[in-house]
Amino acid sequence: MNMASRAAGFRNFQHLRASHVAGQRLATPQAHQIIDHQLVERTLNQFDSTGRWRKWPSRRKTQDLCLWALWAQLPARTLMTEREINARLRRAHLFEDPAILRRTLFSLGMVTRKPDGSDYCRKEQTPPPEARALISLLETRRQTGASAQPASITGANSTRNPASPSPRRGKSLNAPINA
Repeated sequence: MNMASRAAGFRNFQHLRASHVAGQRLATPQAHQIIDHQLVERTLNQFDSTGRWRKWPSRRKTQDLCLWALWAQLPARTLMTEREINARLRRAHLFEDPAILRRTLFSLGMVTRKPDGSDYCRKEQTPPPEARALISLLETRRQTGASAQPASITGANSTRNPASPSPRRGKSLNAPINA
């Protein structure tokens, strides 16, 4: 068998068989990929109603999925300066740290940059199944969130929550009264 395999251009019979099995695997459509819906739901809670990332999560898997959502918001095949990518990242999150986002996107291979850090470009690749699910849910959330802003955000009919602290600054409610 090895001689016939070598005559066909393979190293040995195992190489021929592995090549044939790989060809069959690639020719057949992939089965339905399993998605961890709990992870997607937990990650979706990291975003507000308009699709902006609220805080840096402690779990690495959640961080990675959130970064895939940011990756999807970056323009494809477009060179961006550090200032431009920072502006895009600031619009996409609320915790005001575009540097950690930019560095982590680069370290995970989601964006490329020049060695001097001057230009960034989104690296085109297929996100994992959980990231694709999260991206589509966030896109839906952004579309519905942008069309229906709550009244408290727009300033109309804003009332103070009785459970919130007093609007007086510098005075504690528990401070002793000096006469």
